Amino acid sequence: MPNLGVATLIIASTIDYIIGDPWGWPHPVMLMGWAIAHGKNMILRYIKTANGQKIAGALLAILIIGGSGLGSWGLVYLAFYLNYWLGFILQCILLASCFAGKSLQDAAIAVLQPLEAGDIAQARTALSLYVGRDTANLDRTEILRAVFETVAENATDGIIAPLFYAAIGGLPLAIAYKASSTLDSTIGYRESPFTYLGWFSAKLEDILTWLPCRYTVISIAMLSGHPWQVWQICCRDAPKDPSPNSGWSECAYAAALGVQVGGESTYKGIAKYKPLLGNATQSIQIETIKQATYLMQISMLLLLAIAIMIQLTALG
Repeated sequence: MPNLGVATLIIASTIDYIIGDPWGWPHPVMLMGWAIAHGKNMILRYIKTANGQKIAGALLAILIIGGSGLGSWGLVYLAFYLNYWLGFILQCILLASCFAGKSLQDAAIAVLQPLEAGDIAQARTALSLYVGRDTANLDRTEILRAVFETVAENATDGIIAPLFYAAIGGLPLAIAYKASSTLDSTIGYRESPFTYLGWFSAKLEDILTWLPCRYTVISIAMLSGHPWQVWQICCRDAPKDPSPNSGWSECAYAAALGVQVGGESTYKGIAKYKPLLGNATQSIQIETIKQATYLMQISMLLLLAIAIMIQLTALG
């Protein structure tokens, strides 16, 4: 299979920007989710010990991630063998499926539009499709915070990280990262029954996302116009978050836009408290979230430009 080239990066990014992931269309994550669900059910049914579930969970992650990467390579290799343009088009489409830029923006718009129209009930319903927290009783302020946090967190693992791995390892590595991210969001929880089953997936995703997340912090800080202030706030607040990545990503966006995230949220009726990140210089408004999505897009374009320069340099 030919190496991932400049044209593939540009076309895949453009497909994501214009089309995204239309509802109902087949997507690699659906196949990953199916495989994870079957593996998870078998492990929980037949393995009851903590160590056994840890080992089985690690093997499941390795199989899903390795199988996804190798499977995408083999599929595109076969397509190239049959017809060059078939392989090229398939490679672009599969890579575009790794990016969630338009999907994330559309999710934000789906909540903000009814909120802007004063229909809080519809905004709550729309938000419930994208977040894990309970939304039935959220007020306008809490809805806006939830949307902002979703954009700020998922900008890293849904956009920057896949592009980062596509730039250094092509489609197979981007797909493999997507598999790791899917595993983390599916079974990477500390709560039962995933406490032991998902530990490896959660740790691996943390490791794989670490470098892309630091790029996010640096790029957002630079784009903010006051990089040193953003960096200081991130160093002060982000380590309070138990995640080595999501806290940094959320804090970078919050510090860049002068708002504060975190606080109490309810999940399945249980209140949980996340550390406060950023300074509450101003409240989160609809315009704030639009600014966050703009920063997200520019940050991706910068990384895309860096990836293209690397590709061109490698070509000679």
